[in-house]
Amino acid sequence: MRVEGKTRRLMSLGLCWAALAAALAAPAAHATPGERYRPAHGPVWTPTATGTDARFRGLAAVNSRTAWLAGTKGTVLRTADGGRHWRDVSPPGADVAELEFRDIEAFDARRAVVLAIGEGEASRVLRTDDGGATWTESFRNRDARAFYDCLTFFDSRHGLAMSDPVDGRFRILSTADGGRSWRVLPDKGMPAAQDGEAGFAASGQCLVSSGPRDVWLATGGAATARVLHSGDRGLTWKAAESTVPAGDPARGVFGLAFRDRTHGIAVGGDYRPDQQSPLASAVTDNGGRSWRQSAAAPAAYRSGVAWLQHSRSAAVAVGPAGTDLSTDGGRTWRTVDTGSYDTVDCTADGSCWAAGEQGRAARLSGL
Repeated sequence: MRVEGKTRRLMSLGLCWAALAAALAAPAAHATPGERYRPAHGPVWTPTATGTDARFRGLAAVNSRTAWLAGTKGTVLRTADGGRHWRDVSPPGADVAELEFRDIEAFDARRAVVLAIGEGEASRVLRTDDGGATWTESFRNRDARAFYDCLTFFDSRHGLAMSDPVDGRFRILSTADGGRSWRVLPDKGMPAAQDGEAGFAASGQCLVSSGPRDVWLATGGAATARVLHSGDRGLTWKAAESTVPAGDPARGVFGLAFRDRTHGIAVGGDYRPDQQSPLASAVTDNGGRSWRQSAAAPAAYRSGVAWLQHSRSAAVAVGPAGTDLSTDGGRTWRTVDTGSYDTVDCTADGSCWAAGEQGRAARLSGL
């Protein structure tokens, strides 16, 4: 489900532990309307100039130097110098310029797979092996009933993409050659979808994986917001209810992050800016078989979430209204920035990146 403009149900770096703990312990500061709150000490987002006004909901951070962005107007950018310069590596073609890229997965500075969302042929997958100099379209959706939202990779060869329900079940694409070819998996192992249930293409995190076989799918739009889990690369799934409020096409789980195959965080809420989003985060320590409401949820709707790789209990969540940090595995959160970001990704070498509207891209810094 795309977050804006979809018809039918489409309505509408590293962080050291001491610095992070200090940022969360610091007393909150008042900010006037429109003013960004930044703690006096601790981590803050440092924007980088992308040279575009595209909205980036797709982000793949490879390391502290290399990251990829995917967004509106068929835009793909890549940096190889930590964000000091962004190179436009968008796929060519007038029809591609109309595409909405909402997810991107990158293996290194040269290889990446990008997903365009939409009904029918608007949903496509493209791959590059030369840093975006050339692109090959490897999948185009020919089924008008399907609408692809997110993709994920277990390794450089095996990956999945997911569509909103077709014939009452979420549809799953599978690749075993790094995204060069795709096939639709049988849906016999997929639980029936609820009435109105779909995924949110808000941050590229409605389908996430951890390890060689485990994958989770986030839903909303129905009576209950659920998280579906597969331990066999998408062949069979089990659904669990989350504590994130749903009951409306604009509400549900928008983003997932798993530190390993057992510990996960779900964030979401109601993406409409005039609606509040209480209880919009949850945690699991059993691989998603059950979820517990966060004791202190983020202050507003959050679309993206990531674990900080240098700590087993620190995480960051972002959304159009701000950024929150947690030092206890997602059980409690504290707002540390009020800038607008849609998606976030942290890397094994300790860097964290975020991206969003009006060409926004940033790295977490200030240590």
